[in-house]
Order: sequence, then C-alpha cells, then structure tokens
Amino acid sequence: MSVETQSTFVKADSFLQRRLIRPVIELLRQGVTPEKIALSIVFGITLGVFPVLASTTALCAIAALAFRLNLPAIQIVNYFVYPLQIALLIPFFRLGEKLFGAQHLPLSVPQIYAMIHASVPGAIRALWTTTWHAIVVWCLLAPVAGVVLYLILVPALRRVARRKLVSAPEAA
Repeated sequence: MSVETQSTFVKADSFLQRRLIRPVIELLRQGVTPEKIALSIVFGITLGVFPVLASTTALCAIAALAFRLNLPAIQIVNYFVYPLQIALLIPFFRLGEKLFGAQHLPLSVPQIYAMIHASVPGAIRALWTTTWHAIVVWCLLAPVAGVVLYLILVPALRRVARRKLVSAPEAA
C-alpha cells in the first residue's frame, strides 16, 4: 500500500472517529441509553435513504421529536448516509417500476439533478409516478432494514457502554 493510500485511510479513520464514533461514546457517557442511540442511528439511516431528495432532514427531525430521540445524533447519521441515498435512488426507482409493472424510465442521477436544476416543478411532474413507486418500495424495505440494524446495534452499543472507554475518566 502506498504512503498516499495509507494517508487517505488515516484521514478517513480520523474523520469517522471525530464525527461519528466519539459523539456516540459521548452520548453513552452522558447517560443516553444504547437503545435510544440505536434508534437514532436506525432512523437516521432508514429515513436518510428515503427516495425523495431534500426531504430527509425534515423526516429525521420529525422522527427525533416524535420518538424523543437525540436530534443531533439522528441528523449526523442522516448526513453521513446522503451518498447512500443518491446511490439507492435509481435502484428504488427500478424496483418501483418492477413492483408496479410501470414502463422503464431511462434515468441517471446526473439527469435527475439536471432536471431539478432546470425546473423543480418540471422535475416533480416528470418524476411524480416514479417517485411514488420508489416510496412504496422504501416503505416495504425500510422497516425490515431498520429492525435488522436495531438488532445489530443494540448489543454492540451495550458492549461499548460496558467498556472502560465509556465510563467517565477518573480523577488523577
């Protein structure tokens, strides 16, 4: 592995450590339960990949308020999964087409962005049916993914909470 590649991995590791791992550990230190943190992460991920651009921040805020979750935690996760939302947009569209037997709409992510940039109302009209089909697919898949993620995260967060890393530093 080249020095340049190693440097990139170190930077990415440092970024994830600073922006994701440390905040979770701090929440555990503050007494937030592993279950609440897991729910925040699960909602951040599942709502963060909702197949409607520019809607996930509001959805995550509503979920955080409705379920009394940590708003910064859910939003941090939401922002981290934004690239995943973009990556899953076309697959959600394609699955929606298959589920509803709809005609294939030849689209790519750059084309969608170009449509939105040219005319938001025009893009909404052109993608209305395709988007609703994608939302139905998301509604079918997100709960299953959410339960699986929750069942994985809760035990992992409980283990982290039990470690000395999470206990408050003792006075020297």
